[in-house]
Amino acid sequence: MPAEWAPHAATWLSWPKDPITWPERLPQAREAFAQMIEALTPNERVNLLVDGGAAEDEAREILAAKKIHQPNLLIHRVRTADSWIRDYGPNFLVGPSGAAYNRWIFNAWGGKYETLMRDDGIPARLSAYLNLPMFEPGIVMEGGSIEVNGEGLILTTEQCLLNPNRNPHLSKGQIEAILKDYLGGEKVLWLGEGVAGDDTDGHIDDIARFVAADTIVTVVEEDPADGNYLALQDNLKRLEAMTDLRGRPLKIIPLPMPGRLEAEGEPLPASYANFYIANGVVLVPVYGHENDAKALSILAKLFPGRRMLGIDCRDLVWGMGALHCVTQQQPHP
Repeated sequence: MPAEWAPHAATWLSWPKDPITWPERLPQAREAFAQMIEALTPNERVNLLVDGGAAEDEAREILAAKKIHQPNLLIHRVRTADSWIRDYGPNFLVGPSGAAYNRWIFNAWGGKYETLMRDDGIPARLSAYLNLPMFEPGIVMEGGSIEVNGEGLILTTEQCLLNPNRNPHLSKGQIEAILKDYLGGEKVLWLGEGVAGDDTDGHIDDIARFVAADTIVTVVEEDPADGNYLALQDNLKRLEAMTDLRGRPLKIIPLPMPGRLEAEGEPLPASYANFYIANGVVLVPVYGHENDAKALSILAKLFPGRRMLGIDCRDLVWGMGALHCVTQQQPHP
């Protein structure tokens, strides 16, 4: 699995349509998607899944107000239950003989949402469009739970991958072996818990991300009274003790948190770590907080060849995710 900053052939998205996911916020979610597509299509293809003809017409009407590079927008009529394609979609790989992809089992984040479990079949249903070899590791896994540097390191969390609601029959060592086999990695780095309000049980893409082969950004909460403080401090200490394949320490760069966002009194998993690295641009979630500018500045220094684009995710995060969760990169073979 290449690092996300490696050249993309395409980005995959699934058009928002579920008013339950975004209660009274579906128009705002669609606007965020339209902004993403506008930013992505100048430099790479966007494969957009829609439920049918009416949904395609609806999407095209909204996108008509944006500056879309039309040759790079492909719309496929493939019915999905929800828009979190990072977690249920294909996990793309490259090798000496070309590209391929993994079809992990998707159980709606530990069986939490029965109506969303039908997205488990999406990677196989996309085989006609992809025309690539498909591997089936046979374990429950979501794309947001794994992060790679493209040079042998795999980053994940104990809260998610060791959760009994995923693969209770597998030991930590067995899970490590499967990750190495199917992602082409050599070393698995384990963090502890994710951010408060995360219904995915601690996905890595809300807390720590590779930004270079030897560099990780990680979110840190500065307020000791905040519910995220202890877990994120623990992750920071773990990261500071980690090394690469040659035993060299990794560079760890803190990212701030965007304050507490709530839904009906409960925390939402708002995080600047849920950014998406694409060809020529980095899409960064922002939340109307004073730390928005700080997060954008930190990431801009780490990606000098890419434009930083902040996209307001105060409504998107009501669905329990942000920009990285709704995207899936397809690398160049």
